Amino acid sequence: MDRRISVVLIGAATVALGLIAALVVGGDANGSDDGSSQNALPTTTTRQRSPQTDPVVSSSSTPPTTTTSQSKTPSEARRLTTLRTINGAISPKSVVASGRGLVSAQNMMYQHSVTVYDADGNLVKTIPDSVDLTAFGAPGHPGISKGSPVEAAYSPDGRTAYVSNYSMYGSGFGPEGSDSCNAGDGTSESFLYRIDMKTLTVNAVAAVGAVPKYVAVTPDNRYVLVSNWCSAAVSVVDRSSMKEVKRIPVGAYPRGIAVNPNSSKAYIAVMGTRDIAVIDLGTLGVSYIRNVGGGPRHVVIDPTGRYIYLTLNKDGQVVKVDTTTGTVVGRVNTGSQPRSMAISPDGTALYVVNYDSNTVAKVRASDLAILQTIPTGEHPIGITYEPTTNRVWVAVYTGSIVVLQDS
Repeated sequence: MDRRISVVLIGAATVALGLIAALVVGGDANGSDDGSSQNALPTTTTRQRSPQTDPVVSSSSTPPTTTTSQSKTPSEARRLTTLRTINGAISPKSVVASGRGLVSAQNMMYQHSVTVYDADGNLVKTIPDSVDLTAFGAPGHPGISKGSPVEAAYSPDGRTAYVSNYSMYGSGFGPEGSDSCNAGDGTSESFLYRIDMKTLTVNAVAAVGAVPKYVAVTPDNRYVLVSNWCSAAVSVVDRSSMKEVKRIPVGAYPRGIAVNPNSSKAYIAVMGTRDIAVIDLGTLGVSYIRNVGGGPRHVVIDPTGRYIYLTLNKDGQVVKVDTTTGTVVGRVNTGSQPRSMAISPDGTALYVVNYDSNTVAKVRASDLAILQTIPTGEHPIGITYEPTTNRVWVAVYTGSIVVLQDS
């Protein structure tokens, strides 16, 4: 049989089997991001998978080669269905897709790891957060230090990941970070890790502020931006040198970051305020969009760069802001404590995790109409859109990842 015909038939059979085998879902530091300090996970038991015996887990260390799914149906016209739940030795605060067929989960200090999966949910590798900082030219911390991976961002080509560490543990580090910290209170500063996604190893670090959280890479690949929760500032890291070139004060408890397509502006959700900080990436000056709502936590930007969408953790809303005027043009209540959010590649749909409602809401971007609400398990905290398969991955902080098909 012609080889090309064989590949097509095998691919069609695989898709059909995947649809038939849809699974039912099972199941911050405290997940709070609200200024409270708790250092224990919610007490929910999850089944631990064995890499040796569980077929969900693959021991392969070679990243897959996957091309972007070419569906012509707008995301707003598709329906979410639950595909599978991934368990194991994970406590995911975030999940982030590389755009090249890999997804990483950042497991905080509870597992001290980043777990990397292929687009089908098979474990590729568990990367420990233990590093020798002196080997990377960072003085003052002899021996092995551990981190606590909280968020990640990928380079535009998906070949490099940048991972923030909530706190560092080891020689030379002082008080551990917490969500109830304040700028200048002595909380230890931390490090950003750079991970080569071919070798799946940490190959560089950058010193940043105290309790770094969200990470964003500018589309022109010039800067890596890091929001430092306890420093009330954003670190601007030069990508090529892995050095912080400026630390920009923005206000209490900065969290989410979105960069416009031409890399001229970055929008920062300043969660301890009602405001969005706007960093000019040419001058590194800062201005503000004021009074968008209570507790802005996460921000995404549409493909044109005109609109940003924000989760308001305090108000239980998602808001739409026109960046040309700085005005709020829409609001919708999605659930209790909306946390992270993803936007579809075509910009027509938003996917919002509601931490206390234990749901993910799919929202039409144009008018903020709620299209679907799907249960996730207890305390969904992170979310990402995996474009090669049109799947939405949800980090459930009590110890699982829920994968949804958007089709």
